[in-house]
Amino acid sequence: MDRPAASTTLEVSAAGGGESGDLAEDLSAAPGFLAEGSPRGVLETALMRVRAGEHAVLALVLETDGSTYAGAGDMVLFCNGSQAGWLSGGCLEPELARRAEQVSAAGRVDWIEIDTRSDDDLLSGSALGCRGRLRIALLPLRAMVGIDDVIEAWLREGVSLQRDLRTSGQVIFRAGHHEQAWQLHPMEGTQPFGEGEWHLPLPRLPRAVVLGGGPETPFLVPLLRGLGWRVSVAERRARWASAGQYADVHLQTNPAEALHGDPCDAALVMHHDFELDREALVALADTKVMFIGLLGPRRRREDLFKLLTPDQRHCLSPRLRSPVGLNIGGRGPEAISLSIAAQLQQWRSAHGR
Repeated sequence: MDRPAASTTLEVSAAGGGESGDLAEDLSAAPGFLAEGSPRGVLETALMRVRAGEHAVLALVLETDGSTYAGAGDMVLFCNGSQAGWLSGGCLEPELARRAEQVSAAGRVDWIEIDTRSDDDLLSGSALGCRGRLRIALLPLRAMVGIDDVIEAWLREGVSLQRDLRTSGQVIFRAGHHEQAWQLHPMEGTQPFGEGEWHLPLPRLPRAVVLGGGPETPFLVPLLRGLGWRVSVAERRARWASAGQYADVHLQTNPAEALHGDPCDAALVMHHDFELDREALVALADTKVMFIGLLGPRRRREDLFKLLTPDQRHCLSPRLRSPVGLNIGGRGPEAISLSIAAQLQQWRSAHGR
């Protein structure tokens, strides 16, 4: 990527913090196959705001140097005084929100540089103490007709999102077969970063399927979705009919059909029913799902394995986490859900380095 010379400096608010407003394949692939963090929440909010006809502005980090809270490709959305996402611990957002209002009104792109690498910045009004530099583009989504279709493709179709920007004002977003290009005019008086271009890939959303509802489901599913997972719940028992209400997809079918119809990266076997869990393990043995979590003690896993064929046990063993979840202590559905979400986050980060 070209390293531009000129810049527009952002004056950071001395207030420090700020009110956030209404916050709304195969796994052996190369590193970065899963989206890190939760850009999902930002883009879901963007989709909703754009389709409601509101004037939302997307702040997109183009590059960083030194110690920064955010990384290249991270995003925050501003719209009518509300915010989704973060680029700092709260120090930058108030001024970014002010600049976003100007961008929204003008329908033009703005280029911002924040540089706190010098010793003077440690004792400046902002007192960030991060010793880093960020270059950020503020994009007026109302001027980017069709952006909602590209965002929806990334959210729904299990594809990566490519974001290409040039200081000439050319912006291209592409997700799968959906691509849109725009030529944005700069804000009056702004000085873009010389001649530069950025190519910012956003990997696909990771997908998890929860096989079986139970006391943990109302806690686990929102946790996973908040961490950026696309979550399906497969549950056909009337007693747990509400298990899928917090999921992206509720599949009222058996495990084999659920796994065939909605490919996933991780599967959690959580029926609290011996025969249904056996059925799920049999179905999973014939898949390439790399993370398989089985709820319950080791003795239960051993009893279940006695009913499987040698080939099924051989296929499952390298991928099976049983009992699923990190040993963080605690009892009850809340603690169990937290331990499972933590283990999935740990596994996801290890594959995304």
